Amino acid sequence: MLEIRNYSKSYSEGKKAADNVSLSVMSGDIYGFIGHNGAGKSTTIRAVVGVLDFTEGEIFIDGHSVKTEPMECKKVTAYIPDNPDLYENLTGIQYLNFIADVFDIGAADREERIKKYADAFEITSSLGDTISSYSHGMKQKVAIISALIHSPKLLVLDEPFVGLDPKATFTLKEIMHEMCGQGTAIFFSTHVLDVAEKLCNKVAMIKQGRIIASGTMEELTEGHSLEEAFLEADK
Repeated sequence: MLEIRNYSKSYSEGKKAADNVSLSVMSGDIYGFIGHNGAGKSTTIRAVVGVLDFTEGEIFIDGHSVKTEPMECKKVTAYIPDNPDLYENLTGIQYLNFIADVFDIGAADREERIKKYADAFEITSSLGDTISSYSHGMKQKVAIISALIHSPKLLVLDEPFVGLDPKATFTLKEIMHEMCGQGTAIFFSTHVLDVAEKLCNKVAMIKQGRIIASGTMEELTEGHSLEEAFLEADK
């Protein structure tokens, strides 16, 4: 579903934020992308979703090139950034309907999906309020719901659990499992290794822009914790 081949990204000073990154996320995978702050996680993710341009390497989503077929890629992808940037003059329900319009979701499907996820995240009663009045956690919930409206084949998340309360964190994990059971591929960054260990079936570790280890959770941990495996690879 997601194929990153020899992706690199350099900035003006010549430093490589991502250096020859390659990995594959298959349908049904929950693929964790872990590393220190500044390791290259967000840079890679922004290239995957088409926010950040790049010249070195290739990225394919559902067989389509992010470079040459960006609209085909965006049709099947949902992206939740680490800091949701929503239209704060809209109400929650107006924003969700706007996103549903973008993806041409019919009235019955959007109503069903908005109700399902708004009830799950316990914000149904607040959808009539303007987004500017929401807390960071509520904005995060609206961003998550907006990403799920079109039932994406690939869900990309950058530090998705930051700002969520424990119950919302549990709800999001359950939704991720449900989506993967239906064939969705999930690729997300995190520095919370306990969460990654319990949630993911595959992991890639990145350091100073380079992948230092990747594989299934069993291959990487070999009977140890993910934290121990990361610290060993990070030496």
